[in-house]
Amino acid sequence: MFGSRGFVRVLGQKLNGSKRVFSTRVNSKRSAMIGLGVVTAGIAFGTTVLAEPRHATSTSGQQEGTPCSCATHDCDVLLKHNEEWAERISRDNPTYFANLAKGQTPKYLLIGCADSRVPPDQLFQTQPGDIFIHRNVANVVVATDMNLMSVLQYAVEVLKVQRVIVMGHSECGGVRASMSDKSFGLIDNWLRNIKDVYRLHKAELDSISDESKRYQRLTELHVMEQVVNLEKTTIIQRARAEGHNVTVHGFVCDISSGRVRDLHCNESPLWKSVEQAYKYSF
Repeated sequence: MFGSRGFVRVLGQKLNGSKRVFSTRVNSKRSAMIGLGVVTAGIAFGTTVLAEPRHATSTSGQQEGTPCSCATHDCDVLLKHNEEWAERISRDNPTYFANLAKGQTPKYLLIGCADSRVPPDQLFQTQPGDIFIHRNVANVVVATDMNLMSVLQYAVEVLKVQRVIVMGHSECGGVRASMSDKSFGLIDNWLRNIKDVYRLHKAELDSISDESKRYQRLTELHVMEQVVNLEKTTIIQRARAEGHNVTVHGFVCDISSGRVRDLHCNESPLWKSVEQAYKYSF
C-alpha cells in the first residue's frame, strides 16, 4: 500500500497544480497536456510522482505530441527482463507457454492490497496459472464494487477455485490513514470501509494503549471483516448450495519478515454472529 506521507505529498501537488491549471485559460494543446500531466500526478499512489506530461516539448526542440526519443526508459528495463525471463523459461521447458495458453485452472483466488511490496506469486512461490488475483487499495471487499464482484463470480462459478483468500499486510498506508482524522481527498470514501471496521471493534481497539499494536490489530480485524463480507455474498453462498464447497480465508503478511500468517477466520465467531441476517435460500 502507499505510504500515507507520500500520498499527502502527491495530493498536495495535485491540489496546487489544479489551482494553476484551472485558473489559466486552456487555449492550446500544450496547456491541455500540462493539465493532463498534473491530474495524472494527483492520482499516483505512492512517493513516485508522475508530474510531467508525456508529450511536452523537450529542450532539444522535439515536436509536441511525438513519443520521447530517449535511448533508455524505465519501461525498457521491464521489457528486457521479460524477454530474458521468457527465453529462459522456453529454453528450460519448450512447451511451457503453449500449455499455459490452453487455459487456467487455479485453485485459489487471492484478494490483496495493491502495495508493491506484497507480490503474491513471489510470497507463495507459485507459478502463472496457480492463483487468480485481484488487488485494490487496502484489500477491501465491498459488495458494490463491480470489479471485485465480477472477479469473485468468475473465479468461483467459472474457474471453480477452491479457496478464496483475503490477504492484508503490515505497514499498510490505507489502514494507518483510516486511523487518523485527516482527509486525503477522494480516497476517504474508500478508506471509510476500514473506519467502519474500527467502529465495529472500537472497544477492543481503544483498550490497546500502544499505537503500533493497535494498528497491527486493526490490520487483522480488517482482514477478518473482509472475510465476513465475502461470506455475505450470494456468490459464495450459492456455490455452496450447489455443492461447490469453496472456503474463505484471511492472511496477513509481515513485510519486515516476508512471512504470511493464517488468521484462521473459519474459527472466528464474527460470521456466526451475523450469519442469520445475511443468509440466503436458493
